[in-house]
Amino acid sequence: MTPTERTIARLPAHLRRYVVSQDYAAYTARDQAVWRNILGKLRGHLADKAHPVYLEGLAATGIGAECIPSLDEMNEKLSRLGWACVGVRGFIPPAVFTELQALGVLAIAADIRTHEHIEYTPAPDIVHESAGHAPIIANRRYAEYLKACGLVGFKAIASVEDQAVFEAIRNLSVVKEDPEATEEEVSHAQARLEAASASRRYVSESTRASRLYWWTAEYGLIGDVERPRIYGAGLLSSIGEAHHCLTPEVKKLPLSVACADTEYDITRMQPQLFVARDFEHLFEVLNEFESTMAWKRGGDFGLEEALRARTVNHLVLADGREVTGKVVGMVAAPKPVAEGLSTALVRLDGPILASRGGKAVDVKPWNGQALVAFGAGKLPERGAFKLSLESGLELEGFATDGGEVLVLRGRMEGRPLELPAVARLFITSHLPSVAGGPADPESWDRWFGELSAFSEGDGEAKARSRKALSLHPSLAALYREVRQMREARAVKPERLAQIAAAATDFPDDWLLRTEVEELRAPRA
Repeated sequence: MTPTERTIARLPAHLRRYVVSQDYAAYTARDQAVWRNILGKLRGHLADKAHPVYLEGLAATGIGAECIPSLDEMNEKLSRLGWACVGVRGFIPPAVFTELQALGVLAIAADIRTHEHIEYTPAPDIVHESAGHAPIIANRRYAEYLKACGLVGFKAIASVEDQAVFEAIRNLSVVKEDPEATEEEVSHAQARLEAASASRRYVSESTRASRLYWWTAEYGLIGDVERPRIYGAGLLSSIGEAHHCLTPEVKKLPLSVACADTEYDITRMQPQLFVARDFEHLFEVLNEFESTMAWKRGGDFGLEEALRARTVNHLVLADGREVTGKVVGMVAAPKPVAEGLSTALVRLDGPILASRGGKAVDVKPWNGQALVAFGAGKLPERGAFKLSLESGLELEGFATDGGEVLVLRGRMEGRPLELPAVARLFITSHLPSVAGGPADPESWDRWFGELSAFSEGDGEAKARSRKALSLHPSLAALYREVRQMREARAVKPERLAQIAAAATDFPDDWLLRTEVEELRAPRA
C-alpha cells in the first residue's frame, strides 16, 4: 500500500466516501507551470513576511517549488509530524472537513486553479490546501491548535440554512473556475449565495465556529499588530492576498473572540484581519469561544440551540448515554430541575440512534419519536410503570425491551400533555452536553449515508471537464516541450525562440511566455 492508501484505510468508512485519488498524471504541463509560478512568487515574497516556520515547513511537509506535490510524498513527511493528508474534490461538508482535521488529516483539494485565477480563487485547490495549510503544521503548537479547532467545529450545531449557504458557496466557486461560465451564470451563482445568506434566521454555532477558523487558520496574522507576519493558509497561498494583507489598506485588529461575530466574503480580498500575539493566543481565544458552545454548556442552552437549528444533533445524558435525533419540542418545568436546566421534557423526531462513547448500542435506529425526561427516576426494563419527577412531570405507560414505551401518557402539574403513544423514553438527572450531528457518525452513515450521499453534481463535473478541454492541444504541446526542457535541464535556445513565436497565436496565455522567458534568461 502507498502512504496515502494507508492513510485512507485508517479513516472511518463515513469519511472515506469523500476521498478521491490524486491522479497525478492528469495534471498538465500548464498546471505544473501554474504551481511553479505561484510557489516561486510566494517563496520570494513570504521569506521575510510569513511566520518563521514557513520555509522550513514547506520542506518538512514535502512541498517543493518545481512541481505539484504528490500526496504520497506529503504523507511520508507529514507522518513524522503526526499528521496525514487525503485528496478531496473542492468544498466538502463542513462536518467532514472539521472531523478530518480533528483527526490530524488535511483534506487536500486535488484540483489546481487556472492560470486566469492564478493570484486568487475562491475554490479550494491544491495550492491553498497544501502550500497554505501544511507548512505551519511544522510548528507543534500550531498543529495542536488546528486539531483543537477542528474538534470545536465538528461539535458545533449547524442550522438547516447553513447547508443552503454551503451549497451556494460551493456552486459559486465551481462557476468561477469554469472557463465557459457566462456572466449570467456567475451573476446567478452570486445571487444564490446572497439569497442563501439572507435566509438565515440567526447566526448558528457552526457559522460562528467557521468564522473563528477563517480569521485564524485561513486569514490569520501573528506578532506585533503594527508589523505582523502571515500564518493563515488563505494568505500563504494567494499571491494577491499575500501582497495586499500587509498594506495599510487592510485594518489590523488584535485577535479576540469577537472574530467569531465578524462576517467574511470569500469572493474578495479581506478589508480587515486579526492579529494573534502568538500561537498560545489562539488557544486563549478558542477556549473562550468553546465555553459558549452547547456541547460545553448543555442544559436549556443546548436544547434551545438544537431546537432552533432544525437539524440532527445529539444529547449527552448524565450516565454517558447519547441520544441522536432532531429536537422538535420542549416542555418547561415550573422550577429548575438541575443547574442550567428548567426543562422537564424534550421531544426528538426520529430516526433516533442511542449510543455510548460515540458507539451505537442500538441494533438499528428507532424510526419513531423519542422523549427525554429530566429528574431522578428510572424506567423499568419491562412492564407497567408510573413515574413522578420533581419537575412536576408524571409519566405512565408500559415498557418493553430497549426503552420502548407503549400507551404513554403524561401530565405536568396535573395538566395532560400531548405525547406520542409509542416512543423511546430516556430519563436523566441533568443534561451535560448537546452537540452537533450524530454521536456515532459512522453508524449513522451506515444507515443513512446513501440517502444523504455527497455528490459533486453535474455542474461541478461539467466545469472540470470544460476546464480540461479549454487547453488547446497545440498550446498543451508547447507547455509540455518547455516542461521537458526544464526537467532535463537541456535548454535549446533556437527551439525556445520558435516556441516563443508560436505562443503569439495564444495572446491571452501569458504564463507560457513567462516560462519561456525564464528559460531563455542567462543564468547567474
